[in-house]
Formats: sequence, structure tokens, C-alpha cells
Amino acid sequence: MLWTANFTRYFVARAVSVLGDAMYAVAAALAIGEIYGATGVGVVLAAWMIPFLGFILFGGVFADRIGARPLMIAADVVRLLAQGVVAVSFFTGTPALGLLIACSAVSGAASAMFQPGVNGIVPLVTDEPQRANATIRVANAIAELLGPAAAGLLFGFFGAGVVYTVDATTFAVSAVCLTSLRVEKVARRESSPLRDLVEGWQGFRERTWIWSVILIWIVFGIFLFGPLIPLGSTVVSAGLGAPAYGWMQSAVGAGTILGGLFALRFRPQRPLAAGAVAMFLFALQPLAIALHVALPALLVAAGLSGFAWAFWSIQWQTSVQTQVPPQMLNRMTSYEVLGSDASLPIGQALAGPVAGAVGAERVLGTSVVVGVLGCATLLMIPAVRRLNRLR
Repeated sequence: MLWTANFTRYFVARAVSVLGDAMYAVAAALAIGEIYGATGVGVVLAAWMIPFLGFILFGGVFADRIGARPLMIAADVVRLLAQGVVAVSFFTGTPALGLLIACSAVSGAASAMFQPGVNGIVPLVTDEPQRANATIRVANAIAELLGPAAAGLLFGFFGAGVVYTVDATTFAVSAVCLTSLRVEKVARRESSPLRDLVEGWQGFRERTWIWSVILIWIVFGIFLFGPLIPLGSTVVSAGLGAPAYGWMQSAVGAGTILGGLFALRFRPQRPLAAGAVAMFLFALQPLAIALHVALPALLVAAGLSGFAWAFWSIQWQTSVQTQVPPQMLNRMTSYEVLGSDASLPIGQALAGPVAGAVGAERVLGTSVVVGVLGCATLLMIPAVRRLNRLR
């Protein structure tokens, strides 16, 4: 049975947490941009990302040492306080850029403590991990659609203080739900955190199917995922108008929801192979943008891209949760998140200058080629292609 009390509480915690994250990006862009411009927004968002990447491995270590739940609760409390401070600063005047940077950095470090447990908790609250991951993915997609719109409306009617207050409240709700979970306590580890970190790396290296996927995802971050947002927004807006880019993002969200619903029903025996086949569809979005197709074709390509991403993500999460020993799951997740996310800013930063030199269409065309070759490579790796579903 999926909808137990434990899973329901965790489901609510994840949904509201993702809603808060989706609101935060828009709140930062609108509120901070109004005061300090695009440079201020970039600095504040970078202040979040740098501690996140710097501490994510230790988040996995501590989650395996003391349990994911208490660490996630502490992270939610810290983010509640950080966002609350920003909210108060907007209510009482104009916040200093240094304060915004400091609170963003604190939130990024707390998120690094929270994120590894996202995978680790699922096997503790349900015995149907794929259905759980698919259900959470659908809820997350809905939250990612509603969050930016809600943040924009709240900012327009009530100002930045209210947006940050609502954002902070989502972390409070998440903390309460996580506190009410009933999961087994983790036995305290005798070894040092550094030894745990090394042990986690050894476990990561021993699992070819994990590190080979992450290597490909590092390449994807630079050549496929990274350029898609900065170049996609400019090319689509210039050719079809700014509203078209918003419609394209909505189509991605709709496709993500459909991909999650499909994964609720379809449980492939070889999950990563099936996910890799689906990911061929992801390349349709940069291809459609590069070819300047009409809006209906662009929306179809974006929807299929979202579908592919959701289906792959669910197969990947379920494989990690069921194939990795519980005592090492949070550390595996931290290495996975670091490898998957670290290259993304590189691709985003390089996209503009390279597009200026050779043209956005050529950069996006390269994205298509890299995406197709990457998926083909996944299917040629025996450890990935032959990995069987356990649950």
C-alpha cells in the first residue's frame, strides 16, 4: 500500500519544499533585481550554489551517520530562519546586499544537508519505491508550475516580504511533516566523517552503472542542460515572443506530469535501459529551438522533453534507492547530486559567449548531437543496459 501515514507525511513535506524552492528563484529575480539589478541576482544565486556544491558530500556523510530525517529537519529549520530574516528585512526597509548574500549562502549550505536524504527517506516510508517516486515527481512538477506563478502574483500585489514569508512557511510545514515521520533510528557509526567520505567514494567507484551515468551527466551539464535555459529563452523570445517561452516551459511541466503518471503504470524490468531510450526524446527540445519551428511544434517537442526527463528521473531514483545498501544510500546520493549539478553552471556560463562567437543555433545543434550520443553510450554500457529492477 502506497498511501500510508508515513508516506503521506513525506509526500506533503517534499511537495511544499519544492514549492518553496520554485518560489525562491522567482522571488530572488524579482525582488533583488528591482534593487540591485541582474548582477545582484546573479551574485545572490551564486552564493546559494557554491555552499550547496561545497557541502553536499558532507550532507551525505552526516545523513548516513545520524539518519536523514533529523538532518533534513534541521536543514528546514535553518532555511526557515534564513528566509524569515530576509522577509523581515524587506518588511522593514531595503535589505543590504551583504545580508541577502549571507542568507542565501546559509540556505545553500542547509539545502546541501537536506538533499541527500531525499533519496534515503523513500525506502523507509514505502515498500513501493517506483510508485512513490512517480507520485512525488508528479507533485513536484505541479509545484514547479504553480510556484513561479504564485511568487509573481504575491510580489505584484503584496511585495517581496510576503513572498519570502510564504517561502519560509513552506520549510516550516516540511519540518513539521518530517518530525511526525515514524522511521527506524540509524545506528551511530564508529568511524570518522572523513573515513565515511572515503568509504562512500569507494562504493561509488565500485558501481559502474552509477559512475558511468554521472560521467555522461557531467557532459550533459556542459553541452545539453546548461545551454538550454539561457539560449532557449533568448532564441524563443526573439523569434516567437516572450509569452512563447512561458508556454514552452509550461509544456515541459505538462510533459513532466505525464511522464510521472506513465511511470506509475509502466515498470520496466531494466529501468535504466528504458530510461535511456526515453531520454532520446529530450534532444527534441533543443532541436526544435535551433530550427526555429512554429509554436505548436515547439510545444510538442518541449512536452516530450519533459516526459523523457520525468521517466528517466524516476527510473534512476528507484534504481539508486533499491540497488545501493541503506547504510550507504545518502552518501551515494550526495556523490550523484554533486556530479550531476556541478557542471551545470559551467554550461550556463559558457553558453552566451560561445553562442556569440558561433551562433546560438550551432550551440543548440551541438546539444542535440551530445544528447543523442550520450543516450546511445548509456545503452552500450553493459552495467547500465543490464541492470535489473529489484522492486
